[in-house]
Amino acid sequence: MEENNDKAEIYSQRVRAGKRTYFFDVKSTRSNDFYVTITESKRKFKDDEFSYEKHKIFLYKEDFVKFMEALQGTIDHVKSELLTEEALAALENPAEAELRPVPVASAEVSFDEELKWE
Repeated sequence: MEENNDKAEIYSQRVRAGKRTYFFDVKSTRSNDFYVTITESKRKFKDDEFSYEKHKIFLYKEDFVKFMEALQGTIDHVKSELLTEEALAALENPAEAELRPVPVASAEVSFDEELKWE
């Protein structure tokens, strides 16, 4: 009898972010329990071919609350301590941010580099 090692997928959500895609999947175990996998898939170009580098986190239900608290605390810290009001507004309302100029703190600005979250 051949055994299927793939876990049953209950739910999946994909988030595209430039060269990266994040997958949030809920899977079930043989004992009808569940867990979440978070996968980062990054598109790479090498030798005239595309390939994908993947990193996966397994998150078990007994750790959901701790994980959510730590993630929310980290996001709150970035929002309150590291981002300017203009940058925060741009993240929260990207359509509106495209229409208004963002003040620059320094006269020495280079437009050669693309700013992005990685």
